[in-house]
Amino acid sequence: MVSVDEQMAILMQGIEFGDAQIVEVMAAELRERLSEGRPLRVYCGYDPTAPDLHLGHTVTMNKLRQFQELGHEVTFLIGSFTALIGDPSDRDDVRKQQTADQVAEKAVTYADQAFKILDRAKTRVRYNADWLGKLSLTDLIGLASHFTVQQFLARDRFARRYEKEEPIWVHEFLYALMQGYDALAMATDVQVGGTEQLFNLLVGRKLQEARGQRPQGVLTLPILVGTDGSLRMSKTTGNYIGIDEPPQEMYGKVMSIPDHAMLNYYTLVTRFSPEEVDAIERDLSEGTLHPMDAKMGLAREIVSIFHERDAAEEAQAHFRTVFQRGDLPEDIPLHRPSAPALNIVDLLEEAGLVRSRSQARRLIAQGGVRLDGERVSSVEQEVRIEGERVVQVGRRRFVRLAAW
Repeated sequence: MVSVDEQMAILMQGIEFGDAQIVEVMAAELRERLSEGRPLRVYCGYDPTAPDLHLGHTVTMNKLRQFQELGHEVTFLIGSFTALIGDPSDRDDVRKQQTADQVAEKAVTYADQAFKILDRAKTRVRYNADWLGKLSLTDLIGLASHFTVQQFLARDRFARRYEKEEPIWVHEFLYALMQGYDALAMATDVQVGGTEQLFNLLVGRKLQEARGQRPQGVLTLPILVGTDGSLRMSKTTGNYIGIDEPPQEMYGKVMSIPDHAMLNYYTLVTRFSPEEVDAIERDLSEGTLHPMDAKMGLAREIVSIFHERDAAEEAQAHFRTVFQRGDLPEDIPLHRPSAPALNIVDLLEEAGLVRSRSQARRLIAQGGVRLDGERVSSVEQEVRIEGERVVQVGRRRFVRLAAW
């Protein structure tokens, strides 16, 4: 049996609120619940805004895994209803709304991806449309009656938009109510979320208290920046690293992050202890560790979390071959085109180098396609298969062309 003090040390590690008083209150409440000696009901919600989970999601998932390992009951909640509204917490403009079919399609693989971090046998997967979809207008009015418009407008994102006289839509206010209702519906003890989610998490506490439940404790974690090194990691902005991506793709994306963002990744998404991260930071500042070596160690660690260690080593070897020495990789897949001459857009689609013809055109326009090392400049270019040729898309995708 792990003692309460030991559990507190593990569970409070990395927690940030930006308010010392909230930290004190939440720590005291968590300790009180742990002292009861029962499994706590813990959850975090994930809205399927894209088909893939990314490294940013794993920050909270790692905390859920810690709860699991300490014997607590964890729910991985898929926001099948809240995704219809769109979370405004990290937005300076309104989020584009999705249809129910779009949400359902994106949610299909969420649970399986989550089990790369969570223990499948100890995880309960639920969908909040199961209860939110049944609420009546009367129910909604009752929930809204516990909050004022001023409370919502005081939120940082809404306050900035209000000051600039930019539109704030009524349905955006509903998001926090719906997320808060999740805690009420599941009668949870603890909710985990990102720091930008604090208001929504506190709404859950308020609704539980109003309905006679014991208010949940909340634990918030810092935001992981994207590969651009500044904005929050997001599929929408394209600065993400998907946890289901191939090893070489994942390794290359980690190597593309700016040096200043490395410690954010080391701290939030690796298995390194705080002491080990501090040592890396010290060695970097003293010049005894080269930033390139530190980043390669980071990339190797992240790939090995989601793939086998051998795959991480192979990804590193591939990176060195292609990007450090400028050579072609040895394991380029072979493709035999359907005709002796093809339009470049048709060829990219046929070879599986792009998801769609529109993506192919966009990549060509952006200069992201090369044929035998030369940049392709026109979507009208015809490619004749004479001998062996190499097509490259982006920095990491190659296909070797050969005639039948």
